[in-house]
Amino acid sequence: QVQLVESGGGLVQPGGSLRLSCAASGSIFSTMGWYRQAPGKQRELVATITSGGTTNYADSIQGRFTVSRDNPKNTVYLQMNSMKPEDTAVYYCNVKLGLLTYWGQGTQVTVSS
Repeated sequence: QVQLVESGGGLVQPGGSLRLSCAASGSIFSTMGWYRQAPGKQRELVATITSGGTTNYADSIQGRFTVSRDNPKNTVYLQMNSMKPEDTAVYYCNVKLGLLTYWGQGTQVTVSS
């Protein structure tokens, strides 16, 4: 019932930047954010943001990424700067409302020279 449309993934060189976006249909979600999964590895949290603007980041981000949201557009963003090869993964948008959780289709991010 809820559709999450992700965009912004692609190939970037080390040290470069990408901006991911995820547009959600319907209601305003309590938490919106991003997870990522590299081949053969566990899906891990990258960053989340609540409807009130409280953010949570993975330690591995080290201040390089910024999560934000536009509530009127019901869209969450992930600005990724100073990217490293280890950031290569499929990035998934995630939104929550109460006990309900929804996932985006995933977008590939590759950091390589």
